Amino acid sequence: MNKISPLLYNEVSILNMKLSFLPIVFLLFSANAFCADLTREQVIELLKNATKENPANLRKKDLKGIDLSGLDLRNANLWGADLRKANLSRSNLEGLILDLTVMTGTNLKGANLKNVSIFGVYLKGADLSDTDLRGSRVIATLDKANLTNANITNVDWGADMKNQPMGLMRVTMNNANLTGANLSGSSFSRGLMRFAKLNNANLRNANLYRVDLRGADLSGADLSGADLSEAKLESANLTGAKLDGAKLPEGMK
Repeated sequence: MNKISPLLYNEVSILNMKLSFLPIVFLLFSANAFCADLTREQVIELLKNATKENPANLRKKDLKGIDLSGLDLRNANLWGADLRKANLSRSNLEGLILDLTVMTGTNLKGANLKNVSIFGVYLKGADLSDTDLRGSRVIATLDKANLTNANITNVDWGADMKNQPMGLMRVTMNNANLTGANLSGSSFSRGLMRFAKLNNANLRNANLYRVDLRGADLSGADLSGADLSEAKLESANLTGAKLDGAKLPEGMK
């Protein structure tokens, strides 16, 4: 019977030891993947004495996965914070500057987002259902976001043609769900809404100039008085949509 050399035996033992540590390393890595800089309790403590003039400093903080639901965050500085997968449902964020934050998959359901600024933000897959976004200025990526029943009335989310040093900055809502949302009187000019769900949405008097709506579901939507001039509507579903007084693209008039 062949004997295993001491050298080979040692190498096998070391390999087995390394392999035995792999699950521990994986668990540590997984834990750190969503290890926020602060806890909910620490954020609440920071907010106690915060004011508009001296806000709670959450600027550029790692807040991934943290539960901030129901909190009044109006006196917080969240500029550039990492809020991926965070729970901000029913929170009050009115008037905040949320520019350059990261909010992929963030839960903002029912949040107060009136008069916020959301510029250069990635909100793919975020839940903004039932949110109040009146008066907001949003130039962000909202692809696959849930905006059902959101209040997005009288806002300007259109491309800023005077400030384009890095190319066309515009809102994108490709494959977003805006079923039943109120977008009346708002501007989304030059935005991207390919394959968006806008069925039964209120788009009365909305500015949809040059908006890409190819493949979008606009069935039952109210587009009365909307500006759809030069919009792309190939393969869009307009079944039952109200188009009274709307400005339509050439070829649809």
